[in-house]
Order: sequence, then structure tokens, then C-alpha cells
Amino acid sequence: MRTTTLTKEVQGALAPTAVLTDLLEGNKRFTNAKKEEVDYLAQVKQTVGGQFPKAVILSCIDSRVPVEVVFDQGIGDVFVARVAGNFENVDILGSMEYSCKVAGSKLVLVLGHEACGAVKAACDGVELGNITALLSKIMPAVKLSADQVDGEANSSNDEMVAKTVANNVLLTIDRIREKSPILKEMESNGEIKIVGGVYHLSTGKVEML
Repeated sequence: MRTTTLTKEVQGALAPTAVLTDLLEGNKRFTNAKKEEVDYLAQVKQTVGGQFPKAVILSCIDSRVPVEVVFDQGIGDVFVARVAGNFENVDILGSMEYSCKVAGSKLVLVLGHEACGAVKAACDGVELGNITALLSKIMPAVKLSADQVDGEANSSNDEMVAKTVANNVLLTIDRIREKSPILKEMESNGEIKIVGGVYHLSTGKVEML
């Protein structure tokens, strides 16, 4: 049973590629129903005085994608930012900069997911209250995907939805680098990696892009 949490020393010794490998191995344990036993109360007590997460993960709010669970992570292991459609904004960029530059995380992972409701709504041009502005952040991926797939460019086309999910992740990564000189410089210096993946609701597996 795992009872310990990450320390500053352990976090500092981690390489970005090792952190990514660790997350993917955790996802493999999840999909194989071989998750680690964790003493969460012990971890709660150990993290009262501070935290040293190894990664920051930008995910959708979808209840079917519990980030720490699908990567088999414990308390204090990862920062998680969530917004419908897993796109960046100024607050999330600031949170990522804090995670990496201040708190020492080594990996930024943008995680989309299969059959994303926000992506489907964007594909269908839904307009409703504040949802309209939210979906506008996904529209660049919708427009790009419409030129890459056959058939209708709406949520009735599974290929269109899947392509938009992937493009939304990739475009979000591009904008993170564009809008955050801090993260871009850290990546250029090899201090962090910025990567993207898609979680498959049907299997529980994370596929890297």
C-alpha cells in the first residue's frame, strides 16, 4: 500500500519524460483493474504543510473523466484544471504557470475525451447564455476539422467529433505556447514538456497525440 506523497526532493529529481511515463503506467493499471492501494488519509496528513505535484492536467469537466482516478494518482500527485472543452484561458494559463514555475511541476498535459459534449455542441453551433462564449473557444478546432473530414460537419458525424476533439487538444497546446512565454521558455529549456492526449470513454485508455 502506498502511504507516502511526493516531496520537494523527489519532485526536483523527476524528468518530464519520466512524469509522462508514470501517468501512462498509471492509466495502464487503471484499464487493467490493477490500481495501487493508497492510504489517502496518510497522504492527507503529509500534504497539510505543502504540495509538490509532478504534473498539471487540463481536462474537461465531464464526470466520466475523473482525472486522478484514470491515471491512478494519489493526493498531492497532480494539479488538475477543468473546464468544459478543456481549452486554455488567462486563468488556466496562470494556474499552469503557477504549477510549473512556482510549484515545480514537470509536465503540462491537455486531456480531451471521446464524445465530448462541449465539442459536439460547438460542432452544432449551439448558442445559449454563457455557453455561447465558452463554445467559441472550441470553434477554431471545429473549422479546422470541417476541412479534414467527409460528411456533415456536425455532431451526427462521429469522425467530425473525434477529429475536433483531437484538433482542440492540439490547438490548445499551440495557444499555451503562444500565450505563455513562461511555459514556452521552460519547455525550450527542457524543464517541462507540454503534451496532449485523448481519453476514451469506451475503454478507459488515454491515447497520446
